[in-house]
Amino acid sequence: MNTLTRRGFFSRSIEGGAGLIPFRSGVAAPAKRVSKMRFGFTSYQWGSDWDVPTTIANCTKAKAFGVELRTSSNYAHGVELSLPDAQRREVKKRFADSPVKLVGIASGERFDWPDPAKLNAAIESAKGHVKLSQDVGGSGVRVFPNDFQKDVPQEKTIEQISRALNILGKYAADFGQQIRLENHGSLGTSLVALRKVMDGVDQPNVRIKLNGSLQKGEDFAQGFQLVKKFLGDTLHFHELNRGDFPYQLQSDLLMDIGWAGWWLLETSTKVPDRLQALIEQRGMWEGLIAKSRSR
Repeated sequence: MNTLTRRGFFSRSIEGGAGLIPFRSGVAAPAKRVSKMRFGFTSYQWGSDWDVPTTIANCTKAKAFGVELRTSSNYAHGVELSLPDAQRREVKKRFADSPVKLVGIASGERFDWPDPAKLNAAIESAKGHVKLSQDVGGSGVRVFPNDFQKDVPQEKTIEQISRALNILGKYAADFGQQIRLENHGSLGTSLVALRKVMDGVDQPNVRIKLNGSLQKGEDFAQGFQLVKKFLGDTLHFHELNRGDFPYQLQSDLLMDIGWAGWWLLETSTKVPDRLQALIEQRGMWEGLIAKSRSR
C-alpha cells in the first residue's frame, strides 16, 4: 500500500502547481482600450475676442490642438467670407507653422427655410464657406438642419434639407471638404429625425456632427446606433461641469467604435479667466476619456 506522507503531499502539490504556472502566465491580459479621440476648441464664445495669433497661443497653452473658427459673428479672428485672398493665405500659414490644426469653419447656415429664396441664399453662402475653409487650411464646414416649420409637413422639411445637403456636398467634394451637419435645433436635436435626413443624402462627404444635444424623451444610446455610421470627424461639447448630457456614455460609445475625431469645446458661460477655464475643461475631458479606457 502506497502511503502518502504529509511531506509527499506538499511536494506533489508544489510540483502540480508548478506545472500550472506556464499555463496561467500564458493567458493574455485583456487589451487596454486605445483612445484615438482628440481635444480641441471652437471659438464660440470664449474665443470671440481672440485674434488668430491669440487663439493659437491660448490653444497651445491649453493643449487644445484642433480649432474651429465661428464665422458670421464679427469675431476678432476675422476669418469671414469677406477675407481677402492674401489674408486667407496668411491665416493658413499661421496655423501650419503652429502646433494647432485649423479643423474647419463653423458657419451659421441652415437649410430649413420655407422661403425658397432664403434657402438658396443659405446654400450659396455655405458654398462660400467651403471655399473659405479650403483657403485657410480647414477640412470642413459646419451647417445646421435646423427646425421643423409651422404649417410645413415634417417630411417635406426633411426632404428639403437632404436635397440642400446633396447640392452642397457635391460642391464641397471638389474642394476636398466635409460638410458637418450639426444636431442642432428642434429637428436636429432628434437623432431619429437626423437619421431620416441622412437617409436622403447620397454624398459621402456629408457627415453628422454631434453637439451634446438630445431631444427630450429620446434615448441617446439608441439614437447613437441610428447615426453612428454617419459620424464625421468632429463634434461639439459643452462645459463638462454643467448640464446633464450623458458625455461619459457618449465617450464610451465613441471609443467602442474606434472614433478618431475632435471633441471641440463650445462654451457660453461667463468665467473670470477663459484660458484657465479651457485648461480645466481639458483636464475634465481627459478624466472622461480615462474612464472610457479603463472599463
